[in-house]
Amino acid sequence: MLTKSPSQSLAEALMHAGNYAERRAQTGRRAGHAPPFTIAVSRQTGARGATVGRMLGDRLGWPVYDQELVQRIATEMGLHAKLLASVDEKRMSWLEECVGGFASVPSVSESAFVRRLIETILSLGVHGDCIIVGRGAPQILPVETTLRVRLVAALDDRITVMSRELNVSREEAARFIEKTDRERRTFIQDHFQKDPSDPGHYDLVLNSSRFPPQECADLIIESLRRVQARSVAR
Repeated sequence: MLTKSPSQSLAEALMHAGNYAERRAQTGRRAGHAPPFTIAVSRQTGARGATVGRMLGDRLGWPVYDQELVQRIATEMGLHAKLLASVDEKRMSWLEECVGGFASVPSVSESAFVRRLIETILSLGVHGDCIIVGRGAPQILPVETTLRVRLVAALDDRITVMSRELNVSREEAARFIEKTDRERRTFIQDHFQKDPSDPGHYDLVLNSSRFPPQECADLIIESLRRVQARSVAR
């Protein structure tokens, strides 16, 4: 009996989600209204992704899934959220997973986390009317019912934000940014075979050094309204 590889299972899940989203979009257009949309936010470290996500949630009355997404997955897997910190948007080596499997403390493999992550994000996308920050959501969710946003900012501004948020020196903040961006990029490339820094994967790329969070939220909501209206008009 042949066993499907994780990449094959992922490809099938994404194809199924895309087909389902297109059927829902067609149903919505026939009914004269837009299908439920999801806003998926990718962000550079320190580019105010969490802040913009919360503002969007407040303005739209939609739930926001950032750390809340990790908490939800932890609950479904019967784990404490802190146990998922080692695999959340990070790439573990084969050796690290093997060592973790023999450890006396509870652990979770990266592959198990990613499978549950994909299932959870696709489930949220089916219902729509929510904001998902990071975790590969722009790469996982179907284009037809997702507004895919990328937030970037000047490195100096990002260092200032993270130095204040973490209460550390600018040097420490710069190292944290470099490490976190590298881990997130590797996580997306390894599991979804896409470069998260490629602007071609997004509908909207905003520079939060030029536009403060409130204006970023304004522009995202305006873009959402436009793509929703276009989905009905097609």
